[in-house]
Amino acid sequence: MAEYLSGIIERVAFHNPDTGFAVLRVQVRGRRGLVTVVGQMPSAVAGEHVQATGEWVQDRTHGEQFKAEELRCTPPHTVEGIEKYLGSGLVKGIGPHFAKRIVAVFGERTLQVIDESPAFLQEVKGIGPRRIQRIRESWQEQKAVRDIMVFLQAHGLGVGRAVRIYKTYGNQAVELVKSNPYRLATDVWGFGFKSADELAGRLGIDRASPLRARAALRYVLQEASQEGHTGAPEGAIVRQTAELTNISEEIVRAAVEHERQAGEVVRESGGTEPWLYLKPLFLAEVGVARAIRKLCAGGHPLPALDIEAALAWVEKKMGLQLAPRQRDAIRAATREKVLIVTGGPGVGKSTIVRGILEIFTAQRQRCALCAPTGRAAKRLSETTSREAKTIHRLLEFDPSFGGFKRDALQPLDLDLLVVDEASMVDVVLMYQLLRAVPAHACVVLVGDVDQLPSVGPGLVLADLIESKTVPVVRLTEIFRQAGQSWIVRAAHAIKHGEMPESAPSGKGDFYFVEANSPEIILERILTMVRERIPARYGLDPLRDVQVLTPMNRSELGSQALNLRLQEALNPSKGGPQVQRFGWTFRVGDKVMQTHNNYQKEVFNGDIGCITAIDETEREVTVDYDGKSVVYDYGELDELTLAFACTIHKAQGSEYPAVVIPLHTQHYLMLQRNLLYTAVTRGKKLVVIVGSRKALAMAVQRQDTTQRYSALRRRLQEGR
Repeated sequence: MAEYLSGIIERVAFHNPDTGFAVLRVQVRGRRGLVTVVGQMPSAVAGEHVQATGEWVQDRTHGEQFKAEELRCTPPHTVEGIEKYLGSGLVKGIGPHFAKRIVAVFGERTLQVIDESPAFLQEVKGIGPRRIQRIRESWQEQKAVRDIMVFLQAHGLGVGRAVRIYKTYGNQAVELVKSNPYRLATDVWGFGFKSADELAGRLGIDRASPLRARAALRYVLQEASQEGHTGAPEGAIVRQTAELTNISEEIVRAAVEHERQAGEVVRESGGTEPWLYLKPLFLAEVGVARAIRKLCAGGHPLPALDIEAALAWVEKKMGLQLAPRQRDAIRAATREKVLIVTGGPGVGKSTIVRGILEIFTAQRQRCALCAPTGRAAKRLSETTSREAKTIHRLLEFDPSFGGFKRDALQPLDLDLLVVDEASMVDVVLMYQLLRAVPAHACVVLVGDVDQLPSVGPGLVLADLIESKTVPVVRLTEIFRQAGQSWIVRAAHAIKHGEMPESAPSGKGDFYFVEANSPEIILERILTMVRERIPARYGLDPLRDVQVLTPMNRSELGSQALNLRLQEALNPSKGGPQVQRFGWTFRVGDKVMQTHNNYQKEVFNGDIGCITAIDETEREVTVDYDGKSVVYDYGELDELTLAFACTIHKAQGSEYPAVVIPLHTQHYLMLQRNLLYTAVTRGKKLVVIVGSRKALAMAVQRQDTTQRYSALRRRLQEGR
């Protein structure tokens, strides 16, 4: 028979906002000491009155507990409970200090005053108009968010993204979601189609409804773009959508027509069957092709010059002798409107860029340098001794309207644009960049086409090269100084399908450490990062050493490695920490931004360090190379621990030291371009720890997956 219990929450020992699971320490009237209550609830705050229905159990580890089948909370009604409730950080602007002051003035009427007449808070010493406004906004938000949490949990969903739903829809969130739950998958970052579909089913939406078919179609196309495709054959998309939903292909085809007429999807004929595109990707792909043709058609900005004399002047100014292919590249830049320079490490790409810049600057040409990531831009700036920006900053993103200030109507003020790490640039970003380049300007794209393709959709650099419509200088000669690097030798061996050679112990910068079991690989990595690399090379294990792994999941995936590395490098010392979205975040943690946030001006792959956790304001502060960014607790799904990260996430970045676990459990991802990309991320030291069999597999296997992209065809056909 179920028992009943009620009391005041003294402390929330644990609460997972994603699942709702809570462990509460409760003061129950008539019982000495605190009672442990476990169960599920959308949110829990110290000071609240809790009512629980369930049974007493004896846990082997934690002793007697009340296991609740049902948990309900109501706001506190005692002075002590209200003070604890407000002091918990529930409302921004009120910590323990102000909670005590406010309750001292208003007593049991405190919550009613905050809810109905917050202006009266000015009677409390130290609370002015600005703090009152913050309290008013935070109080309204937490009330609305709780309503969303209750709604989601009542329909069997996790409540972790309730804050994001509120910030998207405001006070009408529940009503809007009830009318069309599929809008969550489109509007709210991190809320996928499958969760929206589950909610729709619980709300009674017909499983064969056109609304569901259209949402599923957009989801399948979005998933295709996540895999790198700009578009895909219509038949395959229709079949995948029908299989995902068990909706007939007839209804799915009707959904295609509806989305076409609504301007969400584009159908393009050509080849053996039509392709479907999400409209922004279609416009981007067509836009890149048109922009390249337009640039190539115009005159070159440089005045006529004696190029051989210019090359001799560059060699003298830079104090070096250019190799024949380097001279070819610089010559090409003085006559071609669009030029691609590609090659691996140590082949002199940076020297070419410096030479081109010297000539253009001497001719009073305006030059701009950019790269897709902050780290790549910083490295470009260091190698050229000139300012380099991220593409987003160059285009001047404006959060007020969610777009770039620089475009075709307000182009960039330049004569030469150099884009480094161009293999990383996806079709959407390349379109935004090229449309802002004035017609008279010259563009030089520099990158390593043998690395992994861009994380986003498209194969821009590879398609440009393979189209043979743009001049390409491919560099293969390794320069003597670079050839002394074991990292450079290893990278080129891998690129050619050969096993890399490990340096003699203590006499090089590339090592293969053989270990055959995941357990031994993990222990050696922990010892290496925590002790051996800092001791031998004087590198900081947090700032200078990056573990790069082929996968997210598995014993040696980024998720498991992060947990072990966090405990090794930044263990809990009793300070503030916050648990959200599967991670525990602490001050001192190395973290990574996981998607582009234009408002905060932080982008997918940016790595920073947590410098502060404010439990009163419910905020986490992260430092990104000197720039502080503040996250609300509800925004922490944008962050992941970054002691280890996937190789894909490391594109465009360089680190003083890189450690790479390799095991056959990574089988699906063991491919040549993945390993090549990982090895070329290290500047001073690269260590592969793993089995020789896994290394051989990675070296020998070519990436045979094909991305659907029509850019090459568009360039060749002139459309």
